[in-house]
Amino acid sequence: MKTIKVVAAVICSSMTEKKSIFATARGYGDFKGQWEFPGGKVEAGESPRQALIREIREELATDITVGEQIGTIEYDYPAFHLSMDCFWCEVVRGDLVLKEAEDARWLTREELASVHWLPADLTIIPEIEKAMSASSSPEC
Repeated sequence: MKTIKVVAAVICSSMTEKKSIFATARGYGDFKGQWEFPGGKVEAGESPRQALIREIREELATDITVGEQIGTIEYDYPAFHLSMDCFWCEVVRGDLVLKEAEDARWLTREELASVHWLPADLTIIPEIEKAMSASSSPEC
């Protein structure tokens, strides 16, 4: 089975507070309308972080800072295996302009289950919920 290596930006309102995250609805293909974290394929010679910065510029016309890696999702779709590195990110310059997605939303921890996630993206939601809960606790 073919493996596709991609990166995903879990863009948060603030990397220290993580009160909301940015998600997009896919605007094309078999999974059109399902929700995902923006990002894309890692090109030859790029690090995952470089790929993420490039992809977010291309998809959202925005500059981000890439923070800590949340994890790597390994997921088998019917036609390929997806290996997706997910990183906490924050906007440093620009507005989030949808160039490929059909919709986007800022989601709080309580709203994460309100959208229909792509199967691979869904697998990292528990980690994101945990981090959002921890960052909102009084001792943080």
